[in-house]
Amino acid sequence: MLIYHIVEKEVWDALESELYSPIGLEREGFIHCSFKEQLSGVIERYYARGSELAVLEIDPQYLMSRVVNEPSTNEEIYPHIYGQINLSAVVAVEYRIA
Repeated sequence: MLIYHIVEKEVWDALESELYSPIGLEREGFIHCSFKEQLSGVIERYYARGSELAVLEIDPQYLMSRVVNEPSTNEEIYPHIYGQINLSAVVAVEYRIA
């Protein structure tokens, strides 16, 4: 099952490494992700209207880091990546406006 990570387009476009490590990883110890059906709600809750976003489609079987499905917002289960995202696990990127 694929998982998804949302990042500001300008941050994604500026990436110069084969490993992606958002600020939240250092602060929280994991990278927040979503299942496909959760994307709209996450974008609505956490991103300002009109924000340019990159939605990373990730195949967890190719991740170098561990993925754990855990309760988060409203006790709903979300996938969390405990480590960096290696770009070889990103199978697609969709650009959206919040």
